[in-house]
Amino acid sequence: MRPAEYTLEAIVQAGEALQAAGRNVTGFALRQRVGGGNPNRLKQVWDEHLARSSVAEAVPVAELPVEVAEELATVARALTERLAALAVELNDKAVKAAERRVGEVVRVAGEQREQAERELADAAQTVEDLEHQLGGVKGELAATQAQLTEGLAQRQSQAVELAQLRERLSATEQAARTASEQHTAELKQLRDELAKAQARGEEAARMRGELDTLRAQNDALLAALKPGKPSKPSGKGGATST
Repeated sequence: MRPAEYTLEAIVQAGEALQAAGRNVTGFALRQRVGGGNPNRLKQVWDEHLARSSVAEAVPVAELPVEVAEELATVARALTERLAALAVELNDKAVKAAERRVGEVVRVAGEQREQAERELADAAQTVEDLEHQLGGVKGELAATQAQLTEGLAQRQSQAVELAQLRERLSATEQAARTASEQHTAELKQLRDELAKAQARGEEAARMRGELDTLRAQNDALLAALKPGKPSKPSGKGGATST
């Protein structure tokens, strides 16, 4: 046990100094006066000092008569026995009540333990079910990831093929435009040549007509130049010899 830090004499002197100063003697006032300590202990020491002082200063009283003293002793013994019996009875009731409370606490604790064990078993089963579900989900996730990876690879391959097709289509369109432009130029050239040919045909027809006219005139002149034959009118020129 930790020894007291302040002596009884110091505490009593502090209380008397407070009384002399007209102040109330409290635990905190004593503590302030002595410079420390537990206020409750300081006040207890001071109260015990006051109690001893009052007993010492009490005026002695006259002794009781023998009959009264004997009666008082008898009553005291009876009261002591009654108090002892009452204490035993109260202790028995207290023990029984405590036993009942302990039994109730043990019963409730047992029920709570059983409930906790059932809940623990349910939780373990739930955890096991969740682990199975998690395993299934992981498997599905792995399959889905594999499908996504495969689909991504197919899309990349399709994208490459699509790019190649676009390049070929662009090249084909360019070749088609070039061929169309070339065909258009050739067609224009053919039309120009056809127009020239038609113009040359018309010129040839005109020249043939003129040639026929010249031939007819030449025949008429030759006929007119031959002696003894009358001249005949020309079929196209319409001229007569004279």
